Amino acid sequence: MQHGTFRKAGYFIGSGAVEAGCKTVIGSRCKQSGMFWSESGAQNILALRCLHSSQRLEEFWQYRLNAQAARKDALPLTA
Repeated sequence: MQHGTFRKAGYFIGSGAVEAGCKTVIGSRCKQSGMFWSESGAQNILALRCLHSSQRLEEFWQYRLNAQAARKDALPLTA
């Protein structure tokens, strides 16, 4: 990585700025008044928000629908 070039351009080199941003944005949204998120619940919502932001939410739901249909269509094996 070209640290010198990036520092001259004013870019952050370490992960501290990103980690602080995540803590501020994600933490404050999950800890608002009346919100009681479990860690897994917060991770699930974050995943859905990321899918929405990347414009892949419809693709995700179509995948889930197809996976569910495949499970229901499977014929049980009998001996």
